[in-house]
Amino acid sequence: MALESASLLKAGLVLLLAAHVLPSVSGCHTGYYEMAINDFCLTKFQLDMAVLDRGLWCSWKDTMEIYEGTTNCTYQVALNMDCFWPNQIVDRFFMQIHRIYFHDCALTGRLLHDPPISVLAPFIAVPVLITLLMTALVVWRSKRTEGVL
Repeated sequence: MALESASLLKAGLVLLLAAHVLPSVSGCHTGYYEMAINDFCLTKFQLDMAVLDRGLWCSWKDTMEIYEGTTNCTYQVALNMDCFWPNQIVDRFFMQIHRIYFHDCALTGRLLHDPPISVLAPFIAVPVLITLLMTALVVWRSKRTEGVL
């Protein structure tokens, strides 16, 4: 019994050591990744946004291409540096971008809208008609007492 627990302890220590050593050898270096996306992606984004009139910053139509390019940039850098994507660094990166460039943007234009009446009407009319039909059927059936004990 003591021999088994000693071997389990050794196996646990080996796994613990491997968990600490392997990520630093084969994983992503987050400091370099963050520096790379700031140097490449953020700089390009800032230059592109500087060209765009400040009044158009809240227009998705005008900023979509720049935003997609920045997203693709963070992905390509992550791919080249063997980092997972998306990750917390990318989340913080885009939160920083939104805090600086899009904090004054209203949600208008991005809110969900009602579908056209030609789509909406059947989804309202059918349940209402079924409810009325079922009510009429119950009343009609309750007035017929033949065969009911």
